[in-house]
Amino acid sequence: MDAGCSLKMLGGRAIQRLLTARLKSQTTASPLSSIISKKVQEGVESATMQSWRVMALFGAGVSGLLSFATIASCDEAEHGLGVPSYPWPHKGILSSYDHASIRRGHQVYQQVCASCHSMSLISYRDLVGVAYTEEGTKAWAAEIEARHDGQNYVFALLTGYRDPPAGVSIREGLHYNPYFPGGAIAMPKMLNDGAVEYEMMGKDVVTFLSWAAEPEMEERKLMGFKWIFVLSLALLQAGYYRRLKWSVLKSRKLVLDVIN
Repeated sequence: MDAGCSLKMLGGRAIQRLLTARLKSQTTASPLSSIISKKVQEGVESATMQSWRVMALFGAGVSGLLSFATIASCDEAEHGLGVPSYPWPHKGILSSYDHASIRRGHQVYQQVCASCHSMSLISYRDLVGVAYTEEGTKAWAAEIEARHDGQNYVFALLTGYRDPPAGVSIREGLHYNPYFPGGAIAMPKMLNDGAVEYEMMGKDVVTFLSWAAEPEMEERKLMGFKWIFVLSLALLQAGYYRRLKWSVLKSRKLVLDVIN
């Protein structure tokens, strides 16, 4: 009986010690767990705030780019139109200049454009056989290129004079032309309806200026076709020579006679 009582007492003490140790661990761990949970919550909140800040900065950047593009497009639309592309007959591979149009354009150029725009790289001897005879060229004496996309720009500029739209003010002495950078040009409208149709006058002047910028265009195209023809004949001859030389070697058969 004494041994059994002592065992029961020892077991009860051991259980009591385990329970007290468990309670102590819970009491010491609860503040630590609360601290850890607070830290984790603060980290989540800070990460959320950082993500919102990044999204706000990104949105501000995108809106700034869009507003800048809108301002640039509005500014471009306000100060000038894009130059249209016209079907010029001399732009084809097999086409050449309209020489009658060159002659008429030179006459309009002399009467309208030469007083302000000279051409120092074109001599009157260059007009011989193109627009005039040698005798007719000797009778002339005067003076006379455009910017990027030259012939389209000149034609659009000459025929683009119009009244300014509502809300657009032009200073005194300037004229509204949407194809000119800024929309205001000091040169007045030089081509007017008369003996020659207005659009035809612009076409003739531009054809003449295009010829003046590239007087060798027709000769260059002709020389290009000559070289293409000669090189085609040379290519055919080279192909025939290659086949004649290598056909014997490629069609050769080797016969092996095995002697036992």
